Amino acid sequence: MAQLSCTFFSEVLGTETNLCVVLPDPKNFPGVSSPKFQTLTLLHGFSDNQSDWLRKSSAERYACDRCLALVLPFADKSFYTDMAYGDRWWTYISEELPAVARAYFPLSARREDNFVAGNSMGGYGAFKLALRHPERYAAAVSFSGALDMATVAHFGAEQMEGMAPPFSLVFGDLDSVGGSENDLLHLLRANAAAKNNLPALQMYCGRQDFLLEANHRFKALADGLGVPCGYIEEEGDHDWPYWDRWLRQALDWLPLRGAPVEG
Repeated sequence: MAQLSCTFFSEVLGTETNLCVVLPDPKNFPGVSSPKFQTLTLLHGFSDNQSDWLRKSSAERYACDRCLALVLPFADKSFYTDMAYGDRWWTYISEELPAVARAYFPLSARREDNFVAGNSMGGYGAFKLALRHPERYAAAVSFSGALDMATVAHFGAEQMEGMAPPFSLVFGDLDSVGGSENDLLHLLRANAAAKNNLPALQMYCGRQDFLLEANHRFKALADGLGVPCGYIEEEGDHDWPYWDRWLRQALDWLPLRGAPVEG
């Protein structure tokens, strides 16, 4: 595998931004002249950056064992949202990033070859991508995700008063989150009503995690709507030992081929 860190100018953000990429070694596939790799976009949590999954978990080693490319973008504290008072991180992550990554690196654009996952804020971002663009991803995974943002934003604003950025900079009026495109429960209902072909969804959350109830609410709604959504809950907190342990299991769950396609 090759681990790459690159800096490029984002037209959407209007500034340079950072991206980490992990790529399988094409020499391992001599019969494929122009390999295109299956790709997991791996999203970081609040207060983290694009390198945390690589520094604090064994994500690179797990990907190497499975011939899986990783794309790890930076999204600041944006909750993967076009901020009310800030940058257009949602547009960057959902539109510009895939195009830029595929232009620079040998990544497959096919739905069946693309997956998204993340922890905490990144779990919210992963399910947001899956529910707003179900045609682009075969599967999505949330580790301890902030999956009920209409509730979590109010809770977070109370718990994190004085920290930057406050949730109001991200979402504006917090009362407007519910029923909007930033509300995963609303998106889940809309997809169910439209009978969209959703990506496979998988959730993990520890019993000691402060976001446990938000995960329960999302799972209960999915079950009530008849939307398939796997859920594993075991002892664990909102921390890297828990996420690393379940990342390996999640990668085993993904429909991976173990080899690239011909580009």
